[in-house]
Amino acid sequence: MVATSSSIDVGEQAVDKAQDDNDIDIQKSRYFDVYGPEARAEIIFPQAEKETKITTEDIQGLVRWVLADGTMPNWVFIKNKPLISKLIFAYIPGLDAATYMFHSKYLQSLTRLCGKPRALLAPRFIIDSNQFLDAFFSVKCKKRKLTGDGKYHTVQMTPPSNMPQEINQQTFYSREADGLINLGLSEKFPKRNEFHTGGLEREIKKQFPPSYYTLTEAEMQEHRFPLSVDSDGQDYIETQPADRGSFYHHMVGLDCEMCYTKDGLELTRVSLVDEKGQVLLDSLVRPLNPITDYNTRFSGITHEMMANVTTTIEDIQMEILKIVSADTILVGHSLENDLRSLKLVHRRVIDTALLYRHPRGLLFRPALRILALQFLKRKIQHGNGGHNSIEDARAAMELALLKIRKGPGFGNSSASLKENLLSVLSNHGNPCSVIDRRVMLQRYAVGPTHSLPCTTDDEALLKVKKEVRNKQRRFVWVQFSDLQQYHEENARNLDSLADAARLTALSTCNRVVDKEIVKRSSTTELKQKLKVLDERVEELHNALDSQSMLVVVSGHGDIAMVRRLRQLTKDKLLDKEASTQKTWASVLGEIQAEAETAVAFVCVKD
Repeated sequence: MVATSSSIDVGEQAVDKAQDDNDIDIQKSRYFDVYGPEARAEIIFPQAEKETKITTEDIQGLVRWVLADGTMPNWVFIKNKPLISKLIFAYIPGLDAATYMFHSKYLQSLTRLCGKPRALLAPRFIIDSNQFLDAFFSVKCKKRKLTGDGKYHTVQMTPPSNMPQEINQQTFYSREADGLINLGLSEKFPKRNEFHTGGLEREIKKQFPPSYYTLTEAEMQEHRFPLSVDSDGQDYIETQPADRGSFYHHMVGLDCEMCYTKDGLELTRVSLVDEKGQVLLDSLVRPLNPITDYNTRFSGITHEMMANVTTTIEDIQMEILKIVSADTILVGHSLENDLRSLKLVHRRVIDTALLYRHPRGLLFRPALRILALQFLKRKIQHGNGGHNSIEDARAAMELALLKIRKGPGFGNSSASLKENLLSVLSNHGNPCSVIDRRVMLQRYAVGPTHSLPCTTDDEALLKVKKEVRNKQRRFVWVQFSDLQQYHEENARNLDSLADAARLTALSTCNRVVDKEIVKRSSTTELKQKLKVLDERVEELHNALDSQSMLVVVSGHGDIAMVRRLRQLTKDKLLDKEASTQKTWASVLGEIQAEAETAVAFVCVKD
């Protein structure tokens, strides 16, 4: 019988795996020779007069200290660190320190197995889990001086391989990340040579693909993007998934111009461009109501331009749906205004007004013309002729591509270049596995990472229990998100008209608003969620090999409640008296502070 090539490959892989497992066992025996057969890795928390809170950077530093290039943390000591066989990171968003202390009896296994938690400060003004994930998975680049030219350069990294086939078959991640590698701009863009992509920039794009920069649903909600087809009490349409085998653009730049009618600003021009700046659509649109002010100074629209226009918003919507699918990334500046004028719901957007920081902080947005002048060295929106939607769409696209090429820290004066944590760990010889929702894998699981998509916490538990037994894995990430999903659903339910009216009535009373009235209640469902979470952590711990480190981090508390109250304050209380505003600001500040105080557990299994 002749062996087939596939059977030979399988046999060779089995031999290689056995050899790798044997190498790991030999390495362990060497450590035992140094530390002794009875030695164990141990977690020791230094005694301090006053326990300080740790940060996301501290947690990231611990992971890098154990597995890669980090420095020894000052908030925890790891005795016999080389004996740690692997590190398992369980992310459990939604559990803040106050909830843990108040409901600790439902989390007894977590406390018994992982010890006393440390208070963890989440990113300030957190409204979405991705803010914690961005901070955790983004590592500041180290720099070194290369011989020869005397200049400092970012350390080059080994190019990662493509994502696993199981991810590539169901997403367009690899096409999305690689499709921009050799991207050039059209002749309409000046200084074409500035967009030549070097090896480092290709590496950055692999670590932080375009999907990394898209807004999350929570961020879109915070910034008033339309998210349902009945937004504003009007009929919207929503982009649809692309048909299998059909062509669609991965990134499309969008800009709209509006004129005033009796109903306010209405759409009068829309322009779409592709990644190279080529025009996909440029059309004037007849508004539903007669124009009362052409707003020429800003819109560039004149009476003469609109005289014979018959195209309606419905016509334009149909044209856009031919170009933009639900998988397309729309790029623009303050895109929520454009999408509302188009009466269009689209959930994958990069907004350059949020992508680049304003020098005065998060409450301000940089103007597109300022960004274009600063980063593209080009003047736009100047003169008396008004804005040009094609020019603005191109500028937004160019700014987004520049950010994608240069990395997350580009354009922010206080930020440095970033690397993806998983790439850092892999480059130090630590094979990584990530078990999480597909959208998270698209955003963070890059390079040679072994990505395992899941849709439920039960599925995540099954996969992580199998993965932690794999001797080849040195870092395993899993997210249990049921608790956070409970908070999200609870916040949506509390947004009913009756609850909104009750909370608004409370704010107008002469007495102080009681924080306990607007806090989440200790429902039976919440207690059950905590019990199930406790059981999952226990199952995960039981599946670990001896000398495996387990890090359990919540990242943040009930940020869904914070978003709901912030939105209620904006929508219902802006016209109330100043004393009421101050009272609500105080309540909201306390609840925000609770949500930003998370918990972190660290232990090593005996």
